[in-house]
Amino acid sequence: MSSDQITIEDNVKMAANCQFLANNHDLHDREKLLCAPIIIKNNAWLEAGITILAGVTIGDNAVGAIVTKDVAPNTVVAGIPAKVITKIPYPEKIQQG
Repeated sequence: MSSDQITIEDNVKMAANCQFLANNHDLHDREKLLCAPIIIKNNAWLEAGITILAGVTIGDNAVGAIVTKDVAPNTVVAGIPAKVITKIPYPEKIQQG
């Protein structure tokens, strides 16, 4: 569902059932659609069943699940909503592509 731009950079991996929701309805005026872009940075890994909400950026090399806020580069997040699980050690060793 996209009423705003969704940018997917190079070498992004996506598992099954990824959802990108770049819009939502206003709580008080339900006819009003609120929109914000989604950005998926280079070499991110989007896990199966991921949901990414409007206005979120997934950083370089990040790995995630249900994402309601930005995910910093070289970070693994999980849970509902996603929370930081760990930082990726030695991100310079991650192979591109």
